[in-house]
Amino acid sequence: MSLVTTEIADRIAVVTLNRPDKLNAISLDMLDAVIDAAHALKGAEIGCVVLAGAGRAFCAGIDIMSLSSLLGQDMDEVLVKRTHGDTNRFQEFALAWRDLDVPVIAALHGACFGAGLQLALGADIRVAAPDAKLSVMEMKWGLVPDMGGMVLLPPLVRGDILRRLTYTAEIIDAAQALDWGLVTEIADDPLAQAMELAIRIAGQSPSAIRAAKRLIGDAETEGRADVLMSESAEQAALIGTPDQMAAIARGIAKK
Repeated sequence: MSLVTTEIADRIAVVTLNRPDKLNAISLDMLDAVIDAAHALKGAEIGCVVLAGAGRAFCAGIDIMSLSSLLGQDMDEVLVKRTHGDTNRFQEFALAWRDLDVPVIAALHGACFGAGLQLALGADIRVAAPDAKLSVMEMKWGLVPDMGGMVLLPPLVRGDILRRLTYTAEIIDAAQALDWGLVTEIADDPLAQAMELAIRIAGQSPSAIRAAKRLIGDAETEGRADVLMSESAEQAALIGTPDQMAAIARGIAKK
């Protein structure tokens, strides 16, 4: 049985964590399968990605027993060495989704802990079920978030909230996660809502969606002058293209 499945239809890729008997806890094999799934979508003819979890949870976090196989190894080789550009293997697990050129929507239900939360944070949008439970869980195991969380969390939550979540490893419900900025919205059926959003996004101009994702990424990390230049450069590259002309034609037709 594949640990991660990918189904593509109507320009939407649905990627599902598929270890339901373990609440989709991330073993080292599954870690690599998630990375491979993200990399396989680079350059694909898709307009949006939906991340989901099979069974009763999105992802209950790292499989702590799986990590025991790393004991005794050189941690500089395991963690400090860069394996994917500016990331290591564990960071690539979450950041590969943020680095895709199309939007990613995570549909969250049940447990979304530790590695699972950091994976969800790699998405552009997070839709949570009312029963979803979220936690920056690493402190429970005497660890710190190290799977991209410290890149992905600061733009979303205030510093004091980030510290509270990290220091305590407390579990919060979907309503609290929404209030603190960890999730985008709550829906009774998060996968259905994620698919509805994905259909809307995939129906937009492909080149404009990719440009928008690049531009928003710049806006989150660059200074004023660089962001303003990115706005101008992206717009100049879009105006008059076939995708833009098609968008105008659709807009006129709707009127």
